[in-house]
Amino acid sequence: MKEHLNNINKAFENRARLGIMSALMVNDQIDFNGLKALLGLTDGNLASHLKSLEKAGYIAVTKEFIDRKPKTKYMATPSGKSAFEKHIKAIENLLK
Repeated sequence: MKEHLNNINKAFENRARLGIMSALMVNDQIDFNGLKALLGLTDGNLASHLKSLEKAGYIAVTKEFIDRKPKTKYMATPSGKSAFEKHIKAIENLLK
């Protein structure tokens, strides 16, 4: 049982970060407003969780302007996908 606990990643323990990574695992990329609507978070709350995942190297960010409006898109990195899958498998094994 202890080995399952070792594979639980603290970066994904928060509900918002778990939601962000879950959404990015099933979508190639999602923009800021899409994540905000999906998760029901405020701008500041979402931004802080995204920054944390970005610092950990779990998500990548691209920014562009469309009709003079900024559009920020997020995608899971290969290391982020791997870490998240490992985290989910640890939880599943813990529940068995």
